[in-house]
Amino acid sequence: MTKEISFPRQYSRTLRYTLGAPRSFTVSPDGDRVAFLRSRSGTDRANLLWVLDVATGREHPAADPAELLGSGEENLSPAERARRERSREGSAGIVGYATDAAAELAAFALSGRLFTAGLGEGGEAREILVTGPVIDPRPAPDGRHIAYATTRGDLRVVTGDGETDRALAEPEAAGVTWGQAEFIAQEEMDRSRGFWWAPEGDRLLAARADDTPVRRWWIADPANPATAPAEVAYPAAGTPNAEVTLAVLGLDGSRVDVSWDRNRYPYLARVHWSAGGPPLLLVQARDQRSQLVLALDPDTGATRTLHVDEDPVWLDLFPGVPAWTPDGRLVRIADEGGARVLAVGDRVLTGAALHLRAVLDVGADDLLVTASAGEEAAEPEIGEVHVVRVGATGATRLSTRPGLHTAARSGPTTVLVSASLDRPGSRVRVLRDGTPVAEIASYAETPVISAEVRLTAAGKRRIPCAVLLPTGYDRDRDGLLPVLMDPYGGPHGQRVVAARNAHLTSQWFADQGFAVVVADGRGTPGQSPTWEKAIAGDFAGATLDDQVEAVQALAEDFPLDLTRVAIRGWSYGGYLAALAVLRRPDVFHAAVSGAPVTDWRLYDTHYTERYLGHPDERPEVYDANSLTADAPKLTRPLMLIHGLADDNVVAAHTLRLSSALLAAGRPHTVLPLSGVTHMTPQEEVAENLLLLQVDFLKRSLGL
Repeated sequence: MTKEISFPRQYSRTLRYTLGAPRSFTVSPDGDRVAFLRSRSGTDRANLLWVLDVATGREHPAADPAELLGSGEENLSPAERARRERSREGSAGIVGYATDAAAELAAFALSGRLFTAGLGEGGEAREILVTGPVIDPRPAPDGRHIAYATTRGDLRVVTGDGETDRALAEPEAAGVTWGQAEFIAQEEMDRSRGFWWAPEGDRLLAARADDTPVRRWWIADPANPATAPAEVAYPAAGTPNAEVTLAVLGLDGSRVDVSWDRNRYPYLARVHWSAGGPPLLLVQARDQRSQLVLALDPDTGATRTLHVDEDPVWLDLFPGVPAWTPDGRLVRIADEGGARVLAVGDRVLTGAALHLRAVLDVGADDLLVTASAGEEAAEPEIGEVHVVRVGATGATRLSTRPGLHTAARSGPTTVLVSASLDRPGSRVRVLRDGTPVAEIASYAETPVISAEVRLTAAGKRRIPCAVLLPTGYDRDRDGLLPVLMDPYGGPHGQRVVAARNAHLTSQWFADQGFAVVVADGRGTPGQSPTWEKAIAGDFAGATLDDQVEAVQALAEDFPLDLTRVAIRGWSYGGYLAALAVLRRPDVFHAAVSGAPVTDWRLYDTHYTERYLGHPDERPEVYDANSLTADAPKLTRPLMLIHGLADDNVVAAHTLRLSSALLAAGRPHTVLPLSGVTHMTPQEEVAENLLLLQVDFLKRSLGL
């Protein structure tokens, strides 16, 4: 790829520079090898499964989809497409895999077919002929069996040699699936799995999901009126969820149903089964202010409460917990004393100097976690996330340079993935007993532009911000600049990070003549529990107020022309952009709103009710935070963009706001995207969306 290519074209063609970058690391328990996914180039969407020999540093492909499937195109079932949409997966080939306990055998699905690959020396990849289409295959810890779900809803198991393929559980009726995560678990709980092997490999814990109570929506394709609408079971706020139960299924044909108070705790959020203790379940109340960690007796199905969490606002879910240590102590992350801390057994191991994000690995002597600087950190840090080793004697950073870090670890070997502001992409180093011994290559494209990011804290609230000015900007020559606010600005969406690639789109907009500001106001992660929970019942107030405070405070130190301020965003950022011009036209003079939630009654249960409560109990809160009633207030240019195939934030959000604007006689622009989902992965769509936004913003601000 040459320098002549434009940034929008390169950005879309490379899937935001993710193609060719290594990901999804698995370290063998002895630390001798690392499995990972990576495509062959920065424009190739098809991932291969690779193995790194830690001792020699040699990489080799363990499975190549082109060899296994031939030259034919991938054939994905609707269920697999939906899984990829939930995980925002835009690549192809091997997009996920699972291994046995020794990381000697990997299983994965291609075009609904089951494949395995040996990860040790001389291992081979081969297809196992089974009753498919296959979803989420996972080897037993001993590698002798492989369990998998199917698009028909049954959970099956096949022997490693492929000789015996049989159903462990089959759906009793339409709408029932075994071994698959329901929509709300995938979209909002970060739980994509629906079954878990016992450490001994003789039985599984399997979820049964019945979505027949869930109301049906239909996603049509208006560009192709001969195509029947797709039926979607969508649990909108205040409506019924899928009913989720569990059963222990033995390879001998036995079944033991699991019992807990599902009326009080209907959400199955986490499952953990390891040799450290009995299976662990994390179940939540529907209002998410109470949750239980349960220990399960797999022989009887009975559960007992190990820990109770309660919070008057809400309880968050965290990756990697709950879990057992090898010696049987419970690991959890909790909000205690105003800090987000790591607790093991009856001891809290961290304090307010660290803000815990996730547990990556639980070892015999320590735990590996990711954390940001907490409110009592020695020095404030903006946008950094570090890998930290926590033991009985304290916490030590494994990542030492400023940036955005994560890791995978097993035994003596750690894979450290680091992104920073001083280089594009991520660097992947392999450490053995703390000493660097290898580096995993990235084939990702080098961006044709370079983001020059200034991280700062703005206003009395010290709002984390990133400011980007045009390349080569000179204040004496160029004067004040029109401003483009470029936020996500809501829960789970940290945009102000110390990583260059995260700011490339903002830099491209800056190079079109804007000063671009990214502000992570209250509600965004990475600061403190109090910061995140300040938006309870008040999306429209807190998140918008902080965008206003940020831009006005930054004008004291940066060349911002506050008479020309635009705002753009997607998803929650799209909501925030439309909200800005509707309610604060004195500050914001134009907006581009992509896939916005305009009526929170149309968004899903687990997310919306966590922040706004139940709509039947708090209708006034939903009214105050939704946008359609504000339509008559519009006095600024507004462009609404929405994918008509979006099954997460459905197009009805934009269409209803547009109808209200039309009824109020308020001019606005609507850009419908035929066949596009919430991800907009199509190359031409992603590229031209950037170009059309710039054109609209320049015209709207009179540039």
